[in-house]
Amino acid sequence: METQLTIPARSKAVRIDEHPAAIYLASLGKGSRRTMRAALDSIALLITGNANALTVNWSQLRFQHTQAIRSALAERYAAATANKMLSALRGVLRQSYLLGEIHHDDYERATKYIEGVKGETLPAGRALTNEEIAAILDVCVNDPRPKGARDGALIALLRGGGMRRQEICDLELAHYDRADVSFKVRGKRNKERRVPIQIQVADALTDWLVVRGVRDGPLFCSITKGGHLTHKKLSPTAIYNTVNERAAQAGVSHLSPHDFRRTFAGDLLDEGADIVTVQKLMGHANVQTTAKYDRRGEATKRKAADLLHVPYRRRMTLIPPYQKENPENGSTPTTHQKTNAQTIETKKRAGNRVR
Repeated sequence: METQLTIPARSKAVRIDEHPAAIYLASLGKGSRRTMRAALDSIALLITGNANALTVNWSQLRFQHTQAIRSALAERYAAATANKMLSALRGVLRQSYLLGEIHHDDYERATKYIEGVKGETLPAGRALTNEEIAAILDVCVNDPRPKGARDGALIALLRGGGMRRQEICDLELAHYDRADVSFKVRGKRNKERRVPIQIQVADALTDWLVVRGVRDGPLFCSITKGGHLTHKKLSPTAIYNTVNERAAQAGVSHLSPHDFRRTFAGDLLDEGADIVTVQKLMGHANVQTTAKYDRRGEATKRKAADLLHVPYRRRMTLIPPYQKENPENGSTPTTHQKTNAQTIETKKRAGNRVR
């Protein structure tokens, strides 16, 4: 759908505390803010051709516009992504209504009848093996620099705590209860939870704190190229880059920090942990979100598929009769291959005699 909806941009600047998109984004958690801002920017570009979330005039959207937006998103994106973008659209229109920019009837028609996009995709990312995780941690342990101690503790916590990137960024030293060996974590919508960690993760944190010190502030801080600690907290992008850098050094490919979270949930469920308990550890508001990380259904499908027998026999490799033993590259056909080649040559000679 390439046709733009020609919704005009705002004719004058609006104070940020009176802008529906700004108010909507401010109501979200830090991690969601970035995602939903990108969603609104994409919708704004779709309906104007050049505006962004803070310049488009959302109050001009009506029923026909939101239906066209839904149709365009359904064509361009996977169902989950399209529905997330529609959620952002509903959120900003609600703020526009509360600001008195949209009449009640127009707001109801524009939002009430936006149906979700149906569809289901395979889970993104992948589960990590114990060997891959061990290889990444070994790279960090073998790095004698302060960065090695920090990255080892960070990755160990990703593995053992199953936290989101933003949650790890926001961790303070005061959030770590060394007596209880657990963390107080503030997740989405400012919901707090207690996350216990394993003794091995505590060991990694001890090694890092020897380098970092025990002063208050961010648990994981940035480090200069010269190895000096800045005591400024890491950003989500810095964590992403750190994980990928260490994975590359360990020879592990196709990896993202969120794969540690997927592996955390999948491994616990595989070991028989109650799904509600896993939900609480991960900070999910809905147990259905946790269920998406459950790999046991895939294992069951694999077992069922393996019950069937397909009577296929591998073909014998035939060497053309003109391919002789090549002394230059040392290749020598096997006895089986020689026999097949000789059989083919004999049949060809017999055919020539018949002619």
